[in-house]
Amino acid sequence: MGFPQVKHVVSQTGRPDDGTDVTGFYNNEFDVILYPEEQWKHQITKEELINNMQKTISVIPGIDLNFSQPISDNVEEAVSGVKGSICVKVFGDSLNYMEGKVTEIYNILKNVRGISDLGVIKNIGQPELDIDLDQDKMALYGVNTADANAVIQMAIGGKAATQLYESKGIEKFDVRVRYPEEFRKNQNDIVNLMVPTQNGSKVPIREIATVTKKTGACLIFRDDNDRYAALKFSVRGRDMGSTIAEAQKKTDEVIKFRKGYSMVWQGDFENQRRAQNRLAEVVPISLLLIFLLLFVMFGTLKDAALVFLNVPFAIVGGILALLVTGTDFSISAGIGFIALFGICIQDGVLLITVFKQNLDKIKGGRDALYESIRLGVHSRIRPVMMTALMAAIGLFPAAISTGIGSESSRPLARVVIGGILCAMLFSLLVFPLIFGWVYRNIDKKESGLKA
Repeated sequence: MGFPQVKHVVSQTGRPDDGTDVTGFYNNEFDVILYPEEQWKHQITKEELINNMQKTISVIPGIDLNFSQPISDNVEEAVSGVKGSICVKVFGDSLNYMEGKVTEIYNILKNVRGISDLGVIKNIGQPELDIDLDQDKMALYGVNTADANAVIQMAIGGKAATQLYESKGIEKFDVRVRYPEEFRKNQNDIVNLMVPTQNGSKVPIREIATVTKKTGACLIFRDDNDRYAALKFSVRGRDMGSTIAEAQKKTDEVIKFRKGYSMVWQGDFENQRRAQNRLAEVVPISLLLIFLLLFVMFGTLKDAALVFLNVPFAIVGGILALLVTGTDFSISAGIGFIALFGICIQDGVLLITVFKQNLDKIKGGRDALYESIRLGVHSRIRPVMMTALMAAIGLFPAAISTGIGSESSRPLARVVIGGILCAMLFSLLVFPLIFGWVYRNIDKKESGLKA
């Protein structure tokens, strides 16, 4: 609430009683409601606000921070079972060994640019009192194992002696017998608990058992019935693909596991990777269909290839737009490139069609080809510019938007705007020259031009 951009905050401790939230008693969530960005006194971005909050709150000892949004948070939990955008899981049997490896991974990832909200999900940390019964000493004193366990259970944890029925016998509750706290408050009290022997006497636990303090598991996480230790983090200020690739490369170079242990990366990047694989299939198919349509339209591979030259120039424009605006490549940007292909092809179709029409009209003459190109460009400069500017102006609000959902629309809009403007310049300035060079030796009988 110390930040002027924050309207109010609602906190939640633990998890819902229905168990729909995969977290424990140690979890605290704060729903931070912000004022509209146009009302912020200090003009900063949401990313800068998150960084400022992180610097301010991270001084609290013993906490790991994670910044997300309600729906994204639920999706992340459903994908990996860990509260975090991305997580690394180490599978195996020994919790101490796995947590040690996760700590090693933590020390590697903290030096990777773009990784934030880095934290280890602790398994170890529950103080325990280990009572190890000595069978030889128990036999010497005449103590049964069942009697010793019964005393320990009743004294420390409590044991159900009977049941209490309420509401006409519908509700029933266990009545537990347990030592008062003053007789079990520390280790010295526990070792002095008296256990009955077979001859009717009693012997303290310290005479028949070794009692030690140790640190055990406070939580045991499982995935597909296998134990795991986990580390979570988010990616900010850098594209997710290159960040994960660098993190995986550095981790694989250093971290080695003994037999029976393995490491798995899970989280948001899995969805991105699946989408990238799908794009790797869709983009070539889209380009192939565009080329086939051009070939059917013009009837020659030469004209179809000429129009297809607009595609690489449009791609260059889209990439330049991402670089100039500092926008990371994302699936939204990839979709923008697909939309860009169809728009930039239209400019080539408009120009090559009028060039061919002018060639048929102008019969003979040494400069007939270049006259056809000049007239074609002059007559089509307005349609080409209108096509490009209409799309660019229409998408400009999305390209500069900062509101809710703008993270998805901005990359697409910027790719289309940059690509279509670059394709427009290419179509009007470079494409006519390439067309003239290709048709410089056109057959005189077909076009009426001299070689």
